[in-house]
Amino acid sequence: MADTTSGTRFDIEAFRRAVEEGDVRALVSRFADDADMETVDRRTPPSAPTVIQGRDSIEDFIREVYSMDLDHEVLDYVTDGDHAAYTERCTYPDGLTVKSISMLDLSDGEIVHQSMVQAWDEESPESVRIGDFDASDERMEFDHGHSEVVHLGGQNINRLTLEPGWRWSEHLRTDIGTDLCMLTHSLTLMRGTMRFRTSDGVERELKAGQVAFVPPGHDAWVVGDETVVVLDRSMDG
Repeated sequence: MADTTSGTRFDIEAFRRAVEEGDVRALVSRFADDADMETVDRRTPPSAPTVIQGRDSIEDFIREVYSMDLDHEVLDYVTDGDHAAYTERCTYPDGLTVKSISMLDLSDGEIVHQSMVQAWDEESPESVRIGDFDASDERMEFDHGHSEVVHLGGQNINRLTLEPGWRWSEHLRTDIGTDLCMLTHSLTLMRGTMRFRTSDGVERELKAGQVAFVPPGHDAWVVGDETVVVLDRSMDG
């Protein structure tokens, strides 16, 4: 169905190609400067969705997503006047699948609001699976730390070991390509102390034995001289 809105036309076919090819610049160019993106999933329900404000922050989030090893496929799409919608399937190398449905509000050929609902493959509730960080599915070394990831029950469980002096904005920002971490984290701190600063300037400290929900758009660093060990349960990769 064609977009019949007067003014600049939203090219849904070009948008589809950008999604599947991982063309971040082309994707970001489709958003208005003051656009916002709202995401609902199991961890961020309708009463408390993740909301990203502004094209710059949306760009950071998109770059973070495309830094992961995912295959993106647009299954269906449609436009009608000031609205568009599409269904996307993302697949990890191990076969774990994420499926999302997005509604787009359009103005003069640009996205002014995106509302997305997403869901992941889940393991059967009758099955018991055990993971082992010493035989992790993924391991990544980086300056002042390393991570070990186990894929289990539709989740990516990441054990991060962070040495004193580690800071996300100093040791991962260049590799990821965003000014702030744009992932959502559900953390359990096993050892040490960390601090987080969100994009609005608010800082919070997390100590061993505590848990935290950290929204996208934040910096993080190790506090003191003790090595941090933290578990991060996420559906984002």
